[in-house]
Amino acid sequence: MKLIVGLGNPGKPYESTRHNIGFDIIDRIAQDYGISLDKAKFKGIFGMGTIEGEKVILLKPLTYMNLSGESIRPIVDYYDVELEDIIIIYDDLDLPVGKIRLRQKGSSGGHNGIKSTIAHLGTEKFNRIRIGIDRPKNGMKVTDYVLGKFTQEEQADLEAVIKKSSEACGQWMKEPFLQVMNKYNIQ
Repeated sequence: MKLIVGLGNPGKPYESTRHNIGFDIIDRIAQDYGISLDKAKFKGIFGMGTIEGEKVILLKPLTYMNLSGESIRPIVDYYDVELEDIIIIYDDLDLPVGKIRLRQKGSSGGHNGIKSTIAHLGTEKFNRIRIGIDRPKNGMKVTDYVLGKFTQEEQADLEAVIKKSSEACGQWMKEPFLQVMNKYNIQ
């Protein structure tokens, strides 16, 4: 059983914001592979299905970003998911829009959703897909920026990165994460 988690904030005001790119990618994976996000439990919305013959859970924590681990830990425990069978997808200010970086471990890099996940899982060793959202310009506050929407000019890059992230998750069902990482980090 594999678990793919997209981080974001619940509610209409947060839809399609930079901080919710993880939710957007979970929605795309669900669409691409015909998985319904129709279960509400573990402080989240999730769905179960198969991708490339592999059983998978797609999860969108509804705890708000800073408490994401409160949703992730219970579902990991309930379904007895191994740490190497988890991918967390989230926004990253240190990458430009349109870029993704796959990693097998690392610090939170200041991302509160990842801080919470590390605290609840008790380790920094879990797979992740970091989605570039770039840094704010013109002195804009980081909180205002991440809770803002992507610009019209960024839409093509945004669509491409959502598609690429879904493909990377599908590829992970067929081969080890390290191989997927090596392939998608050079694109």
